[in-house]
Amino acid sequence: MNPIRREFHDLLSRTTDNNVRIAVTGLSRAGKTAFISSLVNQLLSVSTHENLPLLSASRERRLVGAKRVPQKNMMVPSFPYDEAMSNLSQIPPQWPEPTRDVSETRIILKYRTNKKSRRLFGENSTISLDIVDYPGEWLLDLPLLQMSFAQWSEHQFLALEGQRKEYAQEWLKELNTIDLSASLDEKAIANVAYSYTQFLHRCKANGLHWIQPGRFVLPGELEGAPVLQFFPCKMKDKRDLKGTNYETLEARYREYQRRVVKAFYKQHFSTFDRQIVLVDCLQPLNAGYDSFYDMRRALEELLKSFSYGRNNVINRLFSPRIDKIIFAATKADHITPEQHENLVSLLQQMVHPCWQTAAFDGIEMNCMALASIQATEFGYIQQNGELHPALQGLTLEGNKVTLFPGEVPSKLPEKSFWLDQGFNFQQFKPLSHRADNPLVHTRVDKALEYLIGDKLK
Repeated sequence: MNPIRREFHDLLSRTTDNNVRIAVTGLSRAGKTAFISSLVNQLLSVSTHENLPLLSASRERRLVGAKRVPQKNMMVPSFPYDEAMSNLSQIPPQWPEPTRDVSETRIILKYRTNKKSRRLFGENSTISLDIVDYPGEWLLDLPLLQMSFAQWSEHQFLALEGQRKEYAQEWLKELNTIDLSASLDEKAIANVAYSYTQFLHRCKANGLHWIQPGRFVLPGELEGAPVLQFFPCKMKDKRDLKGTNYETLEARYREYQRRVVKAFYKQHFSTFDRQIVLVDCLQPLNAGYDSFYDMRRALEELLKSFSYGRNNVINRLFSPRIDKIIFAATKADHITPEQHENLVSLLQQMVHPCWQTAAFDGIEMNCMALASIQATEFGYIQQNGELHPALQGLTLEGNKVTLFPGEVPSKLPEKSFWLDQGFNFQQFKPLSHRADNPLVHTRVDKALEYLIGDKLK
């Protein structure tokens, strides 16, 4: 297909709702790779298994089948679905390797429509799903577009509290060694930038989520590039900065804004129709007060960047906007089922400010709990003649354990939660599965119904 014809075909698809671009994001370890692997696996299995009862088109037996096809965008890496399934098929099964860059896959769904207008063109209709995976850390960079280098620097210094201030000590010590008003010294800049990057990595490794610039910890193809060598700093006298270290840092920041952040927005984010944000609430609950509230702050920053708007025909053609967003608390199988309601309530509390804004603008939002790939089995244990809910599974070290992880707070917890109660979150290997069966999941079909159910009518 020549470029003009392909462009016309994609344009026609957008006007007739035959193409939907779904963005899948989340902060590190939220389970993006597992979710996309399961979503693709469930759809490919729909013609032979009743594995999606909460997806109305499947429940009504109108979903004929699905197949993977080559993606349209040949400049973006393909999502490694086959590699993920290979990992999950090992004995014992292993979690898929997390992706560290943008990736994409395309699925064609064939279904029987309820709409008389579409039946004029045949009994079956098709819809293409472009599923795009990208790191949530990159999305945290979008607020940089609204800030000058000085404003961003001030923002970063104000954030140096608690654990973050402790982790920053080595970088702050290195920062004092550079003369910002001196002539350009690239080696000195590189040394301080390296120290700042190590500070961000330390924050991430210790459960903190609000990290800027996001590309510093997930550089992708930009690793080692000068555009990733800058850092926050303060400069009182800005009268004669030509040729100085400060001028170079400011120039690199502006280039990062233009060539990295803005380019990502134009190439990817501004084209999405639907969005799912995966949130791991359990690991921060386990890590403590600082980690949990740092994740909440990261979510608040992330949500400021969404471009919402009703997806009418004009918008679909020339300025696509996300018109549905779902927040999904992942790893729901790592807590007992009676705690799922609390998990959803906790997530709703975390995204409450964004929900209010979206509701005012008429945008559909939802929260739910899911497990993309089941890792535990639920049952009961008897203690002192009473039955108590419990989970059983293999830890990442291969040990079989049975436990009750604890109660999930239904509201944003106070510091006393970690002092008085705490939370015993364990990481588990995925359950074994046969290659000819779909992966076992919890509510992936509910997520699909919300994301594309209206497109399969």
